[in-house]
Formats: sequence, C-alpha cells, structure tokens
Amino acid sequence: MSPVLAGVLQLLALMAALALAYVPLGNYLARVYSSPKHLRIEKWIYKGIGADPDTEMRWPAYLRGVLAFSVAGVLFLYLLQRLQGVLPGSLGFASIDPDQAFNTAASFVANTNWQSYYGEQAMGHVVQTAGLAVQNFVSAAVGIAVAVALVRGFARSRTGELGNFWADLVRGVVRVLVPIAVVGAVILVACGVIQNFSGIHEVGQFMGGSQQWNGGAVASQEVIKELGTNGGGYFNANSAHPFENPTPFTNLFEIFLILLIPVALTRTFGVMTGSVRQGYAILATMATIWLAFVALMMWTEFAHHGPALQAAGGAMEGKEVRFGIGGSSIFAVSTTLTSTGAVDSFHSSYTGLGGGITMLGMMLGEIAPGGVGSGLYGMLVMAVIAVFIAGLMVGRTPEYLGKKIGTREIKFAACYILITPALVLVFTAAATALPTPGDSMTNSGAHGFSEILYAYTSASNNNGSAFAGLNADTQWFNTTLGLAMLLGRFLPMVFVLALAGSLAGQQPVPATKGTLRTEKPLFSGLLVGAVLIITGLTYFPALALGPLAEGLA
Repeated sequence: MSPVLAGVLQLLALMAALALAYVPLGNYLARVYSSPKHLRIEKWIYKGIGADPDTEMRWPAYLRGVLAFSVAGVLFLYLLQRLQGVLPGSLGFASIDPDQAFNTAASFVANTNWQSYYGEQAMGHVVQTAGLAVQNFVSAAVGIAVAVALVRGFARSRTGELGNFWADLVRGVVRVLVPIAVVGAVILVACGVIQNFSGIHEVGQFMGGSQQWNGGAVASQEVIKELGTNGGGYFNANSAHPFENPTPFTNLFEIFLILLIPVALTRTFGVMTGSVRQGYAILATMATIWLAFVALMMWTEFAHHGPALQAAGGAMEGKEVRFGIGGSSIFAVSTTLTSTGAVDSFHSSYTGLGGGITMLGMMLGEIAPGGVGSGLYGMLVMAVIAVFIAGLMVGRTPEYLGKKIGTREIKFAACYILITPALVLVFTAAATALPTPGDSMTNSGAHGFSEILYAYTSASNNNGSAFAGLNADTQWFNTTLGLAMLLGRFLPMVFVLALAGSLAGQQPVPATKGTLRTEKPLFSGLLVGAVLIITGLTYFPALALGPLAEGLA
C-alpha cells in the first residue's frame, strides 16, 4: 500500500467514526446542559463549594464565576509546583522555579498546556495527576460552559440570564468528560499506553551511560489531554513518545478524541436553538476548512524533491516511521485547528509551507472545529461578522437566528477577533526587537523568526504546540508567554459572554423574504470566506517574513 493511499484511508476512517458519534453525542450534550435535574454527586459538589445550581446568572455574574474559578486554579497549581520538593511522589524532583511555575499554571488553566520543561525530568506524580490532569478536565469544562452560555443567548429571548456557571462546569466534568475519558483510557491501556505510579528505573546502557525512564498515570492523562483539547504531554516528546502513543491505531484514536466534542457541539448548538440545520451549516464550514488544510498539508509533505526525499517517500524528517506522513499530517492539522497542541511529530521539521499551514491553522482562531467550547463560540462570533457583512452588501439590518446584529453586538464581535492578533503581533515584535529573546532561537533567518512567531501564536490562541527550535525556558518567554496565554483565553470570553447577554435580552424578529438563510450552503461559503479573509490576511505580513519566505526560498 502506498503512503498516500494509507493516509487517505486513515482520513476516511476518521471521518466515518466522527459521523457515527455526531448525532448521539450532540443530542446527549444538549440534554446535559438543558436538564433541570441534578445527580446526587453533583449535589454533593454544589454543597461543598456553596453554590446554588438553580440560580440563573446574567453575563457579568457568569463571567465572575469563570474568572474566580480560573484564578483559584492558577494559584493552586502554582503553589503545588513550588512545593513539589516536599511533596510525596515527587520522584526526587526539585520544586519548580517561580517563572516556570507561573508559566505552567497559566498554561494549564488557560487550556493551552504550553510546556517549557521536560515532563519526565521535572514533574512528579502528584503535580502530574493532582495538578495538571485535574486542570485538563476543568479547563475544558470551562470552555464548554462559555460556549453553552452563548448558545443560550441565541436560544433565549427577553432575558439576560445565561444559566448557571457552576452547574455547567460540574455537569461538563461529571457527565461528559469523565465518562468518555474512562472509556478512552481503558482503550489506550489495552493498546499499550502505560498506566502506573512506578519510579525512575534504568532501561539500558548507551554509549557508556544509562537510559532512565519514569512511569506514570499516562493513559488517564493522555485521554483527557486529547479529549479536552489540552495537549500537555507526560513526556517531552508528547504524542510521538511510544508510552503515550504506541501504534498507528492509537494515533488515529487520539485524533478522533481531539475532534470528537468540538464536532458534536455543532449538533448541540442546532438542537438547543431549535434548528439542527443551523448546526449542520456551522459543521459544514468547519469541515470545509479542516479538509482543505489536511489536503494541503499532505500535498506539501508528500511532494518530495531530491533523492533523499524520494527514497523516504516524502518529507519524513521529524516524523515517526510508525505513523508516516499521512497520520502525522492529519494529526498536525487537527491539533492546530483545535486548541490542542499535542504533537506526534515536530512541526519545526516540516517543510516551510507545511510549518506555515500549522501556524495558519492557529491564526484562523482554531475554529475548524476548534477547541472544546472555544471552537464553537469562536465560529459563532465569525458567523455574526459574516451576517453583518452580508447585511452591508444588501443594505438591511443583519439578523442571525432571529436576533438583530446591531452596533452593540458587532462591537463585541469585533473586539473578540482583534484581541488575539494584537497579542501575537505585539509580543512577537517585542521579542524580535529586544536583544535577549533572540538568543533563544536555534536557527537564524526566516526559520528563526518562525520559531518566535509560532510560540506567541500558539500561546495567544491557547494551542500549546511549539516549533521545537526555541529555548522558551527563560524568564522572558516564561513570563510573556504566560501573560499571552491568560489574556488570550479570558479576554475573548469577556466579549463572548457580553454578546450572549445582549442577544438573550432581545425579542426575536420573524424571518422575512429578505432574511439571509443562514442554514444554506451559500452562508457556509460566505462564512468560510469571512474566516479566511478577515483572520488570515491579518497575519499575512508576518507569515511572509517567516514560513512563506522559507517555503519559497
């Protein structure tokens, strides 16, 4: 079987699995976030945190809940790392330095999971399980909660109430993430992913020295890192490590986990708003972008020039032989078009254009299908922009799902799409202009610039993957990347929830002959165009200095 055919067959198998899970999981998520009943374990949690799950919140109260919970998460994870040296199960590792502890705490709470450390050489069992793995669950649940709040904003009328954050958070963890993660962890263990609490042990002698590995609860953390679009690996090699991702099947299964909830949430959106066709329109937009990126990535990596690449069957540098170019390309596109950041290959070793594709996927806002929750609310904000553009073209007040998109709504949407590019470009400019940050670059020229641009793109978009050539474990990068992750995560949420509150307070307007049919393929095409033009062209000068210059050299 040719490598190209193997890649195509993997792509078809993945799409079939997602199609089978789409309706049942999407409907289940809609029931979870619409049910008036609370499970017994949920009632215990509410009592323990002192929350009333039946109290409806307006958007400022909902936002305060998001921010208060996240601040508490940052403080707890920071202290856990700083105290690691005196905690049991530390495997003899010292406490984490302040700047790196801040970076890691901000990273995992912001659902970014950027790692400026070697996981197997820095973090003990307690920090990995009680700190990092827990944040993988709750940060993903926060993203889903904010997305559901925006969906309620479209579905409700003449009220500013968006639900209860604490109820949405707890349900996301208890009813959605934990059950799927348990099943997924069992599958990964059955396929060879390790799950233990063993210490450090030698596995062989190499060139006069010993090779040491430590075990860990890898399968349970691996499944939620993919399912929650988190991305932080137990080992430095991430999903390229055989303890995390041993076979082509586990590789495809992990890609399936990455895409599962973001894809299903489009069905949830359609069910909760009373029009599943609206959900299909959003799904079609996401699928079009994702498939185009996968096809383009495969073409760039299989287009081999020169005897070495011809002998290898393509650009195999930085890729695992057991996954090949096809599996690596699908993984790379899926992880950068979502907010996952997990890698089964090294993006820095991709061709110049291939590396640019991974960067562009993040720059689009990771909305195809995007992160858990963040992908849906990001695409819905772009849909608001698209109907506004359509309204300008025909000279009428734009409407989406029966809600008028006026000055207030478009200001919130515009602020949302401007935040991330501002963070990426300002931080990248500062890092390249100052003398010290440039010392962290392994390469010079266009590729060296791409290392810095990729780092801030990844952090500001809450992705977490790296270009692998940048030494980010410095005070400058730990601090600025940590700030970029926090601002890139929570500032957009402010405008999403404000938009949701504004929409929920409106009286729906009836559709007329002049109303744009947003469930039709025409609107999906308009939405794809809006995403590519508005977001993509924002970064074109920066891309021209980095991956485009390298790829066309």
